[in-house]
Order: sequence, then C-alpha cells, then structure tokens
Amino acid sequence: MRPVDIKSREGAIVLGVPHSGTYLPPDIYANLRPPARSLADTDWHADRLYADLLPDATVVRANFHRYLIDANRDPDGSPLYDGANTTDLVPMTDFDGNAIWAEAPGRTDIEARLAAWHHPYHAALAGELERVHRKHGLAVLVDCHSIRSRIPFLFDGVLPDINLGTNLGTSCDERIAEAAVNACRNGGDYTFVRDGRFRGGWTTRYYGRPGNGVHAIQIELAQANYLASECVPFEYDSAKAERLRSHLRGILRAIEDATTEMGQSHE
Repeated sequence: MRPVDIKSREGAIVLGVPHSGTYLPPDIYANLRPPARSLADTDWHADRLYADLLPDATVVRANFHRYLIDANRDPDGSPLYDGANTTDLVPMTDFDGNAIWAEAPGRTDIEARLAAWHHPYHAALAGELERVHRKHGLAVLVDCHSIRSRIPFLFDGVLPDINLGTNLGTSCDERIAEAAVNACRNGGDYTFVRDGRFRGGWTTRYYGRPGNGVHAIQIELAQANYLASECVPFEYDSAKAERLRSHLRGILRAIEDATTEMGQSHE
C-alpha cells in the first residue's frame, strides 16, 4: 500500500486529506482491541465528499489510518491542544477515551511508522505546495476533515456543521478566512464556527505561513450531514452528501476567488 496518493493540478489550492484512509498492515490491525477494529475515528468518505469540487485543485490523500500514525500530529509528539482531550501522534485511546491497542506501540514502533507513513505524506504535501507556490506566487492548503457530530470525550454537545480553523487567524490571510466565513454565512442553513473547538491541526499550523505566501485553513465537517448514520457501517448518504457538497463547493470557490484576487494584487 502506497502511503499517499497525489493528483497534481494547475490551480493555487491544494486539498490535503489526511484521515480518510483505512489501511493498517495486518500485524498492526491484529493488535487493535476489538472495539477499535471498527475504525470509528476515520474521516469516513471525506475524499469522496470533497472529490472534484474544485477541478483545478491538487489533492494529496493519505491512504493509511490515523491509528497507524496520525498525519495531522506533530512528528515530535507535542500535544495539539493543551488542557483539552485529544489524541496523540500514535493514538493510545480513541475519540471516546477507550484504549486502542492490545499491546501499546513502543518508541521504536513509532519511529518506524514515522519513516514509512507520516514522512512520505508530508513530503508529498510539502512538494505540491512548493510546486504550486512556484507557479502562482502563493499557495493555499485546505486541510479537509470530518468527524462525528457528538463525541463527549472531545467536546460538549453537538458540533457545528462546518468548523473553520485558522489557528486564531495566524495560518492564512484574513481575506481567505473571511471569504470562507461569508460563504458559510450566505450559503444555506448549515451551522458554522471559526476557530471553535477545532482551530486547525498540526498541518494547518505548520504549513500556514502567510508571510511566505503559503496559507492554510482547516475545514472540519460534522458527519451527520452526509452519512446515513454515525455508526457502523458509516454508510455514505448520497442525497445528504450532494446537498452538503453543493454548499462545500461554494466555500471552496470563495477561497479560490480570494486566492485569485490576492495573486493578481501581487503581479
């Protein structure tokens, strides 16, 4: 199994999809506790949900599951959110706080997973952002995620439908953030929040360097809006999904328009 799939296209936007993959090597899958084998914390069908919404956008997708190693966590193992429940580079618990492993991976295991899976994904993502930046003079990473709408271990109540993360305004130009917010506000009756419980993961924070012409914004979607149910077998509901895709297309196009205007202003 290749760690990453890349679809290189000519626009200024790169879509990162780090958590829709479900592959674990057989020996590692066998070490999962039985409840974890449902892979419930997957960003189910996120690649399908975002597919072809922006025809010119490059797509970088991780094929491996986040239990193997989380492509949206600091490779040094630093915590993502201080003082809040979260999961680690190689998560020891799932989103409900339950132990994942029959035998917890050791440091040697984690280093091997970094080299085989995490590093190749980020080498691909960094390479595509560099290529796009050379072509356009700027690049925008949209980090594409989804999550169950109710997870008491991680957050109270029901998650807003659309969660925009800009790391409190530091990961992208404000014109990109405002374009996304306005598209959320004007595009329908989906609830949304900017920099709420999810402010952007390590990927958004690491790559988002507006001063260097690389911008990053995370979009976290509540899965209730496109799955038949948020439990096994996590089936894709085409009718619900097409409605959400229409709204999501509007958000991405607004980001694309803002990016185009920014590029023109630098010519």
